[in-house]
Amino acid sequence: MAAPLSICVSGALGGVGRRLVEGVRDDPAFTLHSAIARREVGRDVGEVLGGAPLGVAISDDLEAALRAKPDALIDYTHPSVIRQHLAWAFAHQVPVVIGTTGLSDADFDEIDEAARAAGVGCATGNFAITAALLQHFARFAARHVPHWEVVEYNKATKPDVPSGTARELAELLGRVREPEIALGDDQLIGPVAARGAEFGGARVHSLRLPGYASAVEVHFGLPGERLVMRHDSDADGAVFVHGSLLAAQRIQSTTGLVRGLDTLLFA
Repeated sequence: MAAPLSICVSGALGGVGRRLVEGVRDDPAFTLHSAIARREVGRDVGEVLGGAPLGVAISDDLEAALRAKPDALIDYTHPSVIRQHLAWAFAHQVPVVIGTTGLSDADFDEIDEAARAAGVGCATGNFAITAALLQHFARFAARHVPHWEVVEYNKATKPDVPSGTARELAELLGRVREPEIALGDDQLIGPVAARGAEFGGARVHSLRLPGYASAVEVHFGLPGERLVMRHDSDADGAVFVHGSLLAAQRIQSTTGLVRGLDTLLFA
C-alpha cells in the first residue's frame, strides 16, 4: 500500500482551506504536512477549526514548510501572493495545486515554463467536479457550434473580474477555436464595453450583486437554436476538496502546468 501523500495547505483557515484540512484529516490516502495561515500562528490547526488536535501547528512561514518537502502544496490564498508561493514551491521542487484565482493566460505561460524548469507538476482551475464537467462538455460543444459567450455571477464583494472559472473557460474554449462574431467592434453603436471583455476571442460578462452566489454560464447559439450550460456552487468550500486532492495525486506524475481539472479527469 502506498504511503499517504503529505499535503501543505496554504490559506488553511480560509473558506476552502479549512475544508481541505478536514478533507485531508478524513482521507487515509493523505496526511497533513503543514497548515499555513496569517492568524492563530502556533496553535494546533485541528483545535482552531473546532475539532481534535491534529499535531500540526499553524505557521505563517510557507517557505520553511516547503523546504521540509511536502508531496504537494495546495494553495487557496490571494493573487497578490500566489506567484511568490509558486517560486518557493518550484525552488524546493514541490508540486502545486493552484486554487487561487485572478491569474491570466500570460501568467499561466510563465508558470508552466517555471514548473517545467523545476521538473514538477502543477495544476490550476476550478476544482469542483461539476465545473470540470462543464469545461469538458463545453469544449465538445465548441467543436460543433461556432458562436458562444460566457456570463458569470458572483457576490458583490468579489474583486477579480471575470472570475477565474469564467476566464479559464473562455480561454480553454478559445484554444478549441475562436468564436465567430457577427458584428465587429467597429460596427457597434454605443459603448463597446457593453459587449463585455474579451478572453480567448469570446465575450465574457461579469455580474457582481448582493444575494448572488458563484455561477458561470456558457451560451452557444445557432440560427433558431440555443444551448446554455451552467455551473452553480454555493459558498461552502467543501465543493473544491475532492477535486483539489485528486489533482494533488495526479500531478505527482506530470511535469509543467495542467489547466483544468477536466484535463486530469479525462486524460
